[in-house]
Amino acid sequence: MGVGLVMSVNVSGARRAPFEGPRTHTGIDKQPTHHTRVTRTGVDGDQQVDRLHHGGTDQAVYAYAQESLRWWSGELGRPLSPGVFGENLTLSNVDVDTSAIGEVWQIGAARLQVTSPRIPCRMFAGWMAEEQWIKRFVAGERPGCYLRVLQEGAVAPGDHVHIVERPGSGATVVEAFRAFYGDWELLRALPDTPGLADRWAVMARERLASGVMSRLPDNPSPEAPAASPVEGDN
Repeated sequence: MGVGLVMSVNVSGARRAPFEGPRTHTGIDKQPTHHTRVTRTGVDGDQQVDRLHHGGTDQAVYAYAQESLRWWSGELGRPLSPGVFGENLTLSNVDVDTSAIGEVWQIGAARLQVTSPRIPCRMFAGWMAEEQWIKRFVAGERPGCYLRVLQEGAVAPGDHVHIVERPGSGATVVEAFRAFYGDWELLRALPDTPGLADRWAVMARERLASGVMSRLPDNPSPEAPAASPVEGDN
């Protein structure tokens, strides 16, 4: 694979959620911007509404592959624009989902580290308005990844994405995703993965201790409460 490329940098302010639920506002509706800066707490100009489940230094930036957006567009039979999944960075020619937890990317003037996959929440389901969206998103195994910011700096469309460090062992983004949804073998190895988001390490240890795995919701409506400390969107 060659050098990756930033196709779009996407931000949003808080807006009224276009569906009923306990949260009246959301920041999931991200729109392209020409130039911005990433900091250790997020992307300048981007508002994170649900700070309990989204944001923080381990989830400062969310990246998604343009190729995966195209795939979902074919599955859903409708066009999907950059930012529609709530991603801050829409990337091309980057294996986002098979990237290693702990992998470090140089993007423009910023340096970022892969920390965890995105776990879909009911806000995402309400936003997409697709039947059984959470189950479909999980089955698609294209979660995208969260990143922590190791070096703050400007990013813009057209910036190259260089992998500058890749761990020799540990889980990939999609393997962590599978661990969350029922792969016990992958879950056992997850807490020791270098670079993993702290809340993911805690979640994995708690599930291993309790023997209880996450279950996909039967009724993923935005009215239902969030099910996990690692689940959530803007």
